[in-house]
Amino acid sequence: MAAVTPSGAGTGSAAVSRASRSCASSSPAARASTSVASVMASTSPGGKREGGPPMVSAGPASLPAREALPMAGQGRRPEDGPSANPFIGGLMNYGISVLFRAIPLVMGAVSAALGGYVLGHSSGPNARVAGLVLIFLAAICLCLFATAATIIRQLIGRFNGLDRVGYPVFGFAVSGVTVGYGISLLTESPRSAPDFVAGHVVTGVGLICVCVSCVATVSTKFLLISENSGLPEGSPPRSPAPFGPTAVPALLVLPVLTAAAAWAWAIVLLAGGGGGDADGRFTAGHVMAGLALVCTCLIGLVASILRQIQNTYTRQDRLRWPGLAAALGAVGIVWGVVIAAVHSRSAHLAAAYVMIGLGLICWSILSKVLLLALVWRRDAPLANRVPLIPVGTALLCLFLSSFLFESADPAVIVPARVLVGLGGVCFSLFSIVSILESGTGGGGAEETDGEQAAPSPAS
Repeated sequence: MAAVTPSGAGTGSAAVSRASRSCASSSPAARASTSVASVMASTSPGGKREGGPPMVSAGPASLPAREALPMAGQGRRPEDGPSANPFIGGLMNYGISVLFRAIPLVMGAVSAALGGYVLGHSSGPNARVAGLVLIFLAAICLCLFATAATIIRQLIGRFNGLDRVGYPVFGFAVSGVTVGYGISLLTESPRSAPDFVAGHVVTGVGLICVCVSCVATVSTKFLLISENSGLPEGSPPRSPAPFGPTAVPALLVLPVLTAAAAWAWAIVLLAGGGGGDADGRFTAGHVMAGLALVCTCLIGLVASILRQIQNTYTRQDRLRWPGLAAALGAVGIVWGVVIAAVHSRSAHLAAAYVMIGLGLICWSILSKVLLLALVWRRDAPLANRVPLIPVGTALLCLFLSSFLFESADPAVIVPARVLVGLGGVCFSLFSIVSILESGTGGGGAEETDGEQAAPSPAS
């Protein structure tokens, strides 16, 4: 950064104006550097900033005191409205924020439209199962939209009390509708074989929606992550606590109970209980186990966000939660491959390929847990590459679906259709991890580029 020579108020004002204009079209890292240059340009010859704290000497150039540049959200309330602080208003362009909020809605609309088309234009039991599952996979996308909107409204400085309550309530309402419809399919009389499978899968999808809604709820304090990440290692937990004494255990226990319920249900079905015929129990049990894997992955995401907000995130958490998500995704994929390799009936293939798709969703969730671990109190030059993981898993789902559509075996038509919806969920997760990357400052490479592009003192 070029040294600034004080030459009167007029020169300082001109420098601030030039810095402000260049900041408007630069990256977040460049805007932060420009903010420091603006503060230095407004310094009086006596070494004190006009209307601010004194300068701190650091080598050949003087830098402003640490408190002159507060972290994102520090000392602000959501109702205060947009802030001029570059760490808040400059974290995300408004147009990009609209795009990231639209992605889950568009993916949900595609999945629901395909499900409605299958129900309206195809006949047979397989069409009913695939159609209902596709329609309710859109519920996961709606809950992901609630999570995306909760975080983005904070990043653009427009978060308010209605957002704090409305988006989590919306997510839990969608979860309740999904679980309720799934249970209604299971309790109807007489109950058809397709409704037995669809009822279990739709109920399991509703359990995932509950876990995603917990992510939206804990994300209402998301800006505190960037504040806490700037504190030294070993700093005490935040005081006062961001969440109440009953809210913290509730936010952790709810996804744990949800995952436990999914696992218990899957074990009962695989053990031969729960009614239905053998093929129906096999398919429903394995798919429910895959949905339980996804719920378990979401426990790690909720715990990671909550602990970073509380400033209780440890080195063990940095390894524990990404490792868990990676292992669960591998379990789902290997489980599906083994079923496909040793199946004795063609009806078992549906469960095999859906298990593979659910394993890919686990790896999409891994991208978020991994990103939070990478950027916590350290530089991560490759953090901005993490959003490529859900893009890759979405493409794998769509490629696998296209191959299955070309198969002559009619038993794989259901997973071929369902994989389209699972790919949409993966791509919706891409929008979430991109938002996390913007909000946590995961872009070490951009900062390095900005330093290299800075003019030399001689210029």
